[in-house]
Amino acid sequence: MEKIDLGIAFLWEYDDGFISLIEEIFHNAGLTTYIVSSHNIFEVKEKVLSKKLSFDFYLDRAWDVDEDFEELGKILTKRKTHIFNPYHNVLHAIDKASMHLEFITAGINVPYSIIIPPHSEKEDIFISVDDLAHLGRPFIIKPCNTTGGGMGVVTGAESLKEVLEERVSYIHDKYILQEKIHPAILEGNRAWFRCFWSFGTTIPVWWDDQTHLYKEMMPEELTKFKLKKLLQITNLIAKNVMLDFFSTEIVLTGDNKFIAIDYVNDQCDMRLSSLHHDGVPDNVILRIIKKMLKAVISGKKIH
Repeated sequence: MEKIDLGIAFLWEYDDGFISLIEEIFHNAGLTTYIVSSHNIFEVKEKVLSKKLSFDFYLDRAWDVDEDFEELGKILTKRKTHIFNPYHNVLHAIDKASMHLEFITAGINVPYSIIIPPHSEKEDIFISVDDLAHLGRPFIIKPCNTTGGGMGVVTGAESLKEVLEERVSYIHDKYILQEKIHPAILEGNRAWFRCFWSFGTTIPVWWDDQTHLYKEMMPEELTKFKLKKLLQITNLIAKNVMLDFFSTEIVLTGDNKFIAIDYVNDQCDMRLSSLHHDGVPDNVILRIIKKMLKAVISGKKIH
């Protein structure tokens, strides 16, 4: 049997730079990797089933878009492969309605929100004038389980009519309506952050919600701007969702409140800033991969 340290499944062409870096760093450390993509998914599935191929660890960035990868993931789970971001944990974590309630229970600040049932379950909904007033205008409309690149999200809704129109876009999905949160300004930077939970460590990054541009956060900025609570909140989220790798968006408001905005994103956009102007800083991606490497090496010692 061919035994591989890390299997990596991906389909998105813009993952190329991220995957290439993973392979380079892992190979330099003397570990083996194996790419699973559209060109070999059936071959890999057959090899795994016939016990000619196995993975100690598996990073799956394709299962949520192609059922063939989901099927392979189920087989690997039964084979006791360590799946980064176990599938059943992901399905729970990406439900914005569930996370909203769990964050409140955990003491994490969230925007004022209204959760409405899927159109397929309840065509007619009632939202009171008081509830709409609490939301303010404009407000946010988000499908609860449809994720990726802001898919289905309306950031400038003004009326109940828009809610009724939007919820038929994904008729089997719950929707969450959120008040619009405005960040503080810290020396010219909007205090909006994307925090990566990376295999046991929080890596916070500046992220501008208007330009969608990242900026690496320097360690001294955590102290200078009193941002260490970003680490505490992300750590708390990680304990709740039990994922190895995800991102969350947290905003510091003008009245000094940290509010979690986009709760859990399990398929982080890992385009490099050296290749894409709105990509993640290369140094941040390198830190994430090195944390993954450390997790694999530690896991191999345990096994």
